[in-house]
Amino acid sequence: MLKQMKQSILATLVITLLTGLAYPLVMTGLSQVLFPAQAHGSLIEKDGHVVGSALIGQTFTGAGYFHPRPSATTDTDPQDATKQIPAPYNAASSTGSNASPSAKSLSSDVADRLAALTAENPNARIPVPVDLVTTSASGLDPHISPAAAEYQVPRIAAARGIPEAQLRSLVARMTSGRTFGILGEAHVNVLELNLALDQQVAQR
Repeated sequence: MLKQMKQSILATLVITLLTGLAYPLVMTGLSQVLFPAQAHGSLIEKDGHVVGSALIGQTFTGAGYFHPRPSATTDTDPQDATKQIPAPYNAASSTGSNASPSAKSLSSDVADRLAALTAENPNARIPVPVDLVTTSASGLDPHISPAAAEYQVPRIAAARGIPEAQLRSLVARMTSGRTFGILGEAHVNVLELNLALDQQVAQR
């Protein structure tokens, strides 16, 4: 019996060292060499400073910027630890609204967002795209659809004083197609799009 215990303990130690230490170290080392940007969080820099990640959305509310889709993430209320408050794009609390299509709260939220979008962008040429009034499953989605970017063009053009055609050209340039041509849908990273917008305006 003692011999079997020794063998069991030895096997546990070996497996722990291989799968809990050696394997993670090898994979981490390979990722650092083969995919350094992704291994460090797909960070985005501006003027030598990290301004965000290509994988996590951010809130933009200015009239002169493209806005992301809504986020349902929350955080602990600093005034009451037993309560949660809205905290858009909180990476420590990735979640969706979990509201069903029949939920009154979802209908109310969509109606409120639709009214706000219509009021701030009365000259829009297309209907409000669905991703601008609904949250993503993770609450962290950094992308919007090309249609969602197109919808916002009149508002941004008016706020920035630049031609709409110029903005549409920028959106087209920043749009990524389906992965491998078949997976997902065309999408635009909001942070990268807004950084490109700032750079384009500065160059003028």
